[in-house]
Amino acid sequence: MKILIADDHELFLNGLEFVLSAEFNDSQIITVKNYVEIFEQLQKQNDFDLIVTDLAMPGANWLQALEKIHGLAKDTPIVIISAVFDNKILQKTLEIGVAGYIPKSSSNKLILSAIHLVLAGGVYIPQEMLSDKTDNQDVSQEMNKLKTLDENNETKTEKKLTPRQIEVVRAIGKGLSNKLIAYQLGLTEGTVKVHITVILKILGVTNRTAAVIEAVKQGYINKEDAYL
Repeated sequence: MKILIADDHELFLNGLEFVLSAEFNDSQIITVKNYVEIFEQLQKQNDFDLIVTDLAMPGANWLQALEKIHGLAKDTPIVIISAVFDNKILQKTLEIGVAGYIPKSSSNKLILSAIHLVLAGGVYIPQEMLSDKTDNQDVSQEMNKLKTLDENNETKTEKKLTPRQIEVVRAIGKGLSNKLIAYQLGLTEGTVKVHITVILKILGVTNRTAAVIEAVKQGYINKEDAYL
């Protein structure tokens, strides 16, 4: 595994490198201290499995920087670990395509759990960063379901898809991207990603195609809804 870590605080950067090295023994970890160095690394080698970055760093505006990183990194998951605690910023990062937002105050155990979730294709959002808006309540409910599934080790037959999750599966079956699903259902792209993470967990599958097939088998959607 190849990981790129960026933070302008050397003490935190070194600590995070140590934690990730211990967790992923065979990993190659590259550390940088600002956005410019991230851009340089991605332009030289675009084969990272994970990018972990601070938000407020020298070299560029964070919003423009994340958009550029997302463009350069293509499908590489991006995780933010930041002391910035703002719901509007969280929403913006999810819309860009960030897969995880972790407070710097989090324990090592929580950071590693969140990173494992992201590497498995999920999205991590800390509970305390969700506001009372309808869409964020939707995300909160989904993350709580995911937590319950993990804690109780429930199987796909013990948990049922909600009406909203069925709408998402049906849209996936029609071949819609996350962005189009979000537009169609009036959600953010980040919320759609969270829904999909929970759907995969409930159905006991690991990808979108398998989720649609399993949803047809279990009668959640009709074969006509699945253009596979």
